[in-house]
Amino acid sequence: MTILYLLIPLSLMLLGLAVWAFFWAVKNDQFDDLEGPAHRILFDEDDNDLSLEQRQQRQQAKQKPAPRSDADTPDDQEPRQ
Repeated sequence: MTILYLLIPLSLMLLGLAVWAFFWAVKNDQFDDLEGPAHRILFDEDDNDLSLEQRQQRQQAKQKPAPRSDADTPDDQEPRQ
């Protein structure tokens, strides 16, 4: 019977720790994307390792042609005037 005086407070402290860990995880966006990692393993592309913002920036960069400069010409050609 005296062990209950130890076990009840100990279990309440463990419960408090578990509740704190859960709310910490929710606050720090640990549960934002539950399906993404499961789908990501199906693709070999490295784009899946990037965040959504980085993927959008990469797609926008692919759509815009880069301005051609004289530094982009091969060594065997002379730069355009």
